[in-house]
Amino acid sequence: MSKRFCLLVLLGAAGLVHAAPDRTALPLSVPAGPGAIGSPAAPAAMPWQQLGAEQKRQRRSEYAAWRAMSESERARVRQAAERFAALPLAKQQELRDQFNAQDQAFRDGWRLGPLLGEHFSRLQGMFGYVPENQRDATLAMLRQLTPAQVSQLTLVAQRTPPQQRDTVRTEFLSVAPAQRDAWLARQVGR
Repeated sequence: MSKRFCLLVLLGAAGLVHAAPDRTALPLSVPAGPGAIGSPAAPAAMPWQQLGAEQKRQRRSEYAAWRAMSESERARVRQAAERFAALPLAKQQELRDQFNAQDQAFRDGWRLGPLLGEHFSRLQGMFGYVPENQRDATLAMLRQLTPAQVSQLTLVAQRTPPQQRDTVRTEFLSVAPAQRDAWLARQVGR
C-alpha cells in the first residue's frame, strides 16, 4: 500500500465530513486536535449541535480545505476513499496510525490537495509560514500550478537559503502566470 494512497485516503476522509463552510481564508498550516484528518476518533456522524467549539472549528477547516480543492482533486480523493473503505479494518487502522505518526506540518500539507500534499514537505520551508497578507495569493498561485511547475518549485524551495525565502516567494508571487515556466527554469538553472 503506497504512502501516497494512504495520505489521499485520509485527506478524503476528512473532506467527506459534513460541516458548515468556513468563511475565513484557509491558512497554510492548520493546527490539528482531536478528530483531525485520519483520526479514528473523528465522529463523522455526530450531529453538529453536539460538537464542541474546537471540533466545529476543525470541521469547518476540513470543509474549507475540501472546497478549496479542484473537482479533479476531490475526485481523486473520493476514489482513494472508496479503495480505503474496501480495506479490512485492521489495514485501515494501520494506515491511520502511519499518517498520524507523521509530523503535523506534513499532515497539514495534505489539506492542500493531492498534488500540493505530495510535494508539501519540500515546499514547506518556503510556503509553510506565509505572512497573513500573502496567504490568499499564495494559495491561489499554488493551486494554479501544473505538476511540472510544482516539481520545479520544490527544487527552488529546497535550494533557497532560509534568509532568502521571503524574497524569492514574494518575487514568484509577482510573476505573471504566462511567465512562470521561464522564471522557474531560470531559478532551477542557477
